[in-house]
Amino acid sequence: MLRLQSALLRGVDRAAQAFGLLDRPIDPDQLITVARRAAGLRSFGDDGFRAPLGVLLRACAAEAAPSVVGRATIRWDVVRLLTNLLRFQRAEDKAPDILREPIERPVFITGLPRSGTTFLHKLMMLDVANQVPRVWETIHPPTVDDLSTRRGRDTRIRSVDRQLRWFERLAPEFRAMHPIDASSPQECSEITAHVFASLRFDTTYRVPSYRRWLDETGHLEAYRFHKRFLQHLQFRSAPRSWVLKCPDHVFALGALRAVYPDARLVFVHRDPAKVLPSLTRLTEVLRRPFTRRIDRLEIGRQESNRWLDGARHMIDAAEADRSGRSTTHVLYSDLVANPLATVESLYARLGLHLPGEAADRIAQFTTDEPSGGYGVNRYRLADYGLDPEAERKKFADYADYFSVRPE
Repeated sequence: MLRLQSALLRGVDRAAQAFGLLDRPIDPDQLITVARRAAGLRSFGDDGFRAPLGVLLRACAAEAAPSVVGRATIRWDVVRLLTNLLRFQRAEDKAPDILREPIERPVFITGLPRSGTTFLHKLMMLDVANQVPRVWETIHPPTVDDLSTRRGRDTRIRSVDRQLRWFERLAPEFRAMHPIDASSPQECSEITAHVFASLRFDTTYRVPSYRRWLDETGHLEAYRFHKRFLQHLQFRSAPRSWVLKCPDHVFALGALRAVYPDARLVFVHRDPAKVLPSLTRLTEVLRRPFTRRIDRLEIGRQESNRWLDGARHMIDAAEADRSGRSTTHVLYSDLVANPLATVESLYARLGLHLPGEAADRIAQFTTDEPSGGYGVNRYRLADYGLDPEAERKKFADYADYFSVRPE
């Protein structure tokens, strides 16, 4: 069935390409018009999203070799994000106090991708004193002017679960590599995607010019929106502590600190030679449904070089906070060997207390899901033009600095 589906999609792509339909520019103004009609609203308030949206869409059309599914997904995604922006502005017009919500001492989990950051995020979510952005909330965020909160929430959850099942049909390997449902905690890159300044796009599509533009422009406006997004989720709810997660935070630590000066950072560290094969494979799995062309060697070079840069940022962050007042470090090996003890130690270093009920839930979760819900996955760095020992040498300073042992 999967082979038949792939063959049909390739046939559709060939036909569309023959008619010149796949390399046409994607017009941002047209998508803005569609979003306004869909939302029944006109005002975005701040339109600072327009420049990054234009850069992204030009890169998608010119560099990503989008398939028919890819072009349709790009359009759907952009319209959804724009619609959310319109709804946010309407809610703020009705309730200006949203933007006065204090977001105090948030915890940001980051580190190399595929290093246990999601697992740690799930464990901390089991403490009811913590609040995390859920997948459904980042796809279809609730706003203060939703008429039926409970019914609206349930409808959104069902809608997002359907969307995830649709994607799993296109990418059957995805669930074993990144098990999520609508109520799972979501990465912050989905939040910053709303203003089209997110490395999430670079993971899903091959858009090197967009990535260069984002590196040069910086992430300050994206993190200002990030705080605005949390203020919407928090408004008129019982105050809890935000626990947030995304590996991409390591590339935006200055912007993060500027917006959240009291933030506490938790870095998770793992053997890069184990991280990279999993990461390169996940990037391929995420991109494949949306493109007509995959270059594994390019993905390997891209991810290795990018995360070597990320590793250097983590060393710099640790050097800048030798006292450990705002940064804490966790080893993947400790996290998987003894999750509860690792979380208890982390809480102590953050100056927090882990309630007994939360500890019981963590113990039960790790008993029920010893692998964290992940399937058995096997990857070969050689498929992406990389050699494990060469990568270990490349990342030797990082491994030495954080006492990361080879797996």
